[in-house]
Amino acid sequence: MTNFINFITVARIFLAPIILIFLIFGNYFACVLLFFLAGLTDYFDGYLARKYNAESQLGEILDPIADKILIVFILIGLSVDLDSFLIAFLGSLIIAREIGVSALRDYSSRNNKSHKTKVTYLAKIKTSVQLFSIGLYLFALAFSFNLLIIIGDIFLIIATLITLYTGYEYTLNVFKK
Repeated sequence: MTNFINFITVARIFLAPIILIFLIFGNYFACVLLFFLAGLTDYFDGYLARKYNAESQLGEILDPIADKILIVFILIGLSVDLDSFLIAFLGSLIIAREIGVSALRDYSSRNNKSHKTKVTYLAKIKTSVQLFSIGLYLFALAFSFNLLIIIGDIFLIIATLITLYTGYEYTLNVFKK
């Protein structure tokens, strides 16, 4: 069962560039459908792992990586497609935070500090708000509902603030230990 669950997670990683390609070529409806499918993989890999007690170290590593790849690929595509400085700027902050946290994890593990940090509730909220804002943008493009772009901007700003705060929290926790 663990291999199947990890396969579901890996499928999300492969969906990210496919969504980006559809975004580049303006097939927004396909983007919405594939993004929804990616969301389902995110839900079901965690659900099945907990239900069947099939959580694995590989899954713990792959799941957040899959989320980050999905978010980064689509934010890059959206910033280009919508010609949006705001999405590009906020996306850059989100990417910088993820790189910074990854570097801190590496530093922590190399210096015999506990690098096994449980995902906080706020970090889960961060990912959810990031994904929600992306969903709003994709839905706006697919159905020509421009008001959702403004709402997506608001949620992406909120997501970025949460992202930066959780990065700050993580930094404090690494150097506190």
